[in-house]
Amino acid sequence: MRFHVVSLPHTNTVAEFSTCAYTAKVIGFCKMMMARGHEVFLYAGEQNEAPCTEHIPCISEIVRAAAVGDKHYVSASFDPNDAHWRLFNANAITEIRRRALPKDFICVIGGYPHKAIADAFPEFMTVEFGIGYGGTFSKYRVWESYAWMHTCYGAATHGNPQNANGEWFEAVIPGYLDPAMFPLGSAATRKKKDYYLFVGRLIDRKGYKIAIEVCQRLGKRLVIAGPGAKEAGLVWSPEVEYVGVVGPEERGKLMSEATAVFVPTIYIEPFGNVAIEAMACGTPVITSDWGAFTETVIDGVTGFRCRTFKEFCDAAIKARSLTPLKIQNHVIDRYSHAVIGAKYEAYFERLLLLWGKGWYEM
Repeated sequence: MRFHVVSLPHTNTVAEFSTCAYTAKVIGFCKMMMARGHEVFLYAGEQNEAPCTEHIPCISEIVRAAAVGDKHYVSASFDPNDAHWRLFNANAITEIRRRALPKDFICVIGGYPHKAIADAFPEFMTVEFGIGYGGTFSKYRVWESYAWMHTCYGAATHGNPQNANGEWFEAVIPGYLDPAMFPLGSAATRKKKDYYLFVGRLIDRKGYKIAIEVCQRLGKRLVIAGPGAKEAGLVWSPEVEYVGVVGPEERGKLMSEATAVFVPTIYIEPFGNVAIEAMACGTPVITSDWGAFTETVIDGVTGFRCRTFKEFCDAAIKARSLTPLKIQNHVIDRYSHAVIGAKYEAYFERLLLLWGKGWYEM
């Protein structure tokens, strides 16, 4: 199979931009499909580390950086009318047209801002291959969790869920990770250090304040990593150590040595890459009790799902009682590239049936 994978105009497909979940998903998708013997044409920024058949830059580094400005790249605009989006999409359309063959797939990750690309190629199947956002448009959609799919289905019914219908040629394929990016080692023997960890954007809805309050109540050290501290003007208490934005290697080390990782997202979490990354390091997670966590976290086995402050405090105390190797194996068996790559391959093979009898293909 042949895939035309379109990234974002404000990032590069390199490890430096791993804080962007969408960019990380593009890199991982390229790795999985190339490993399975398919052709991948990647339309992205000038810098690239993702394996692909061909890397096609669609925006210059000067224009990309100017679009981000003095903000962190995760705060960049997703307005398709902005100049950098219009330029990127126009260049991607031109370059796809030069390379596309019948029955190729166009794979996009930006939601509605990428709709112009799909509109330019009505004869091809455009697939939103990792939906963890609102504003979807494609007939062919892959959701990151059943929780998020059902949330979006419900929202689309304008308040009357009884009007919701499913779509046959959609799918749920969870997020994924490359075990080689994390210091897995021997989770059974790794020595934990006496601190808790929060990794993520420093906005209220990510729940970092819950992690702070729990650690203050218990008198425990909390390490926080992620973008947004400067923009929010945050001032830290003595119990909190802020280490800034960290890349995959440092993030993996912090996760592997933490007692537990807090992921108390207040909104309905579409997937939550931080949770599976922490568990891949053999570290339990402490999460809210909704969204994708109901699918990724086994309560009392790989972490704890909480609904009250007391439950969060109890979870922090009980975290050391969980078995690191069991936590690690749970994630590798379900979310590694080898496992999820096969799921994607099967999904696209299903879509190929639509060139024949479709639903009735035997």
